[in-house]
Amino acid sequence: MTKKLLILTTGGTIASVKTPHGLIPALTSEELLSYLPEIGSDFLLKTKAVCNLDSTDITPEHWLLLAGSIREEYHNYDGFVICHGTDTMAYTAAALSYLIQHSSKPIVLTGAQKPIGSEITDAKANLRDSILYAADPHSRGVQIVFDGKVILGTRAKKTKTLSFAAFSSINYPYLATIQDGRIIRYLPPSIEKNPVVFYDRLNPKVFLLKLTPGISPVLLGEIFRLYDCIIIESFGVGGIPDTLESELFSQLSKYAPQEKVLVMTTQVTYEGSNVGTYEVGRRLNETFSILEAKDMTLEAVLTKMMWIMAEDGISWPEICRKFYKCINSDTLY
Repeated sequence: MTKKLLILTTGGTIASVKTPHGLIPALTSEELLSYLPEIGSDFLLKTKAVCNLDSTDITPEHWLLLAGSIREEYHNYDGFVICHGTDTMAYTAAALSYLIQHSSKPIVLTGAQKPIGSEITDAKANLRDSILYAADPHSRGVQIVFDGKVILGTRAKKTKTLSFAAFSSINYPYLATIQDGRIIRYLPPSIEKNPVVFYDRLNPKVFLLKLTPGISPVLLGEIFRLYDCIIIESFGVGGIPDTLESELFSQLSKYAPQEKVLVMTTQVTYEGSNVGTYEVGRRLNETFSILEAKDMTLEAVLTKMMWIMAEDGISWPEICRKFYKCINSDTLY
């Protein structure tokens, strides 16, 4: 049976053209597919333009638009391919992993480091591989397909700015590689026993605070006032410097843990956090109710908290339960 796939486009480098002002997303979804005329005879491909943006302009509202577009067409197609700019693709993949859970159908994100119309480009190979992967009966859930590698949506991070091998899988193996049109799986695909669930709300009031040596505490009060969740990207396995501790403890003391949720994570890409290792982190952990990201990617932590905090009146035990619940293999703990 011919597989029926929906190609969703959002702009990005893959659909860009050169202008005197730099690369600008301009190609339509039909124009993108015209660069792969041979693949149309193997699959039934339909297209839909969700937006046409540089991915630096993608917001949580666009994640909801993508999830809504897939929800509307979920029962009409065997799989979905999203063409997306690379700069924020890992955030979008993580967000969709929480907005669309238990999908027995593949939702594949891809893009390119060079426009599809360039003489030397990775766009054609990435788009072709993504279509092949989305059409495979063993594929399911949210993944990124890029440079011949398949990465879980909750484990992807852009780690190179120029190379075709732009994405890495963080603290988790690649699911598969694609070579000469063949899918070589390293991990068996999970079998979804639950029906697909779609969510349509996110809370964007999640702030990321990256610690730097000597950071001033002067902005903490305003951050706590404006945001419902604060993620602190700390040094090493996680800790709070003396220059920040007094004001941070003062701010946390003003609120119940579910009113202002604090999440500790690390700036180090691999191996995760362990806040209780050193005294500078243990003091925080023992004094206040906080969350710890452990081996999760920053992209997954940020979007998971937006999903969790979108629930009105959510209690602290429920926040903890949802945060530590493994979704699309976002954590090994």
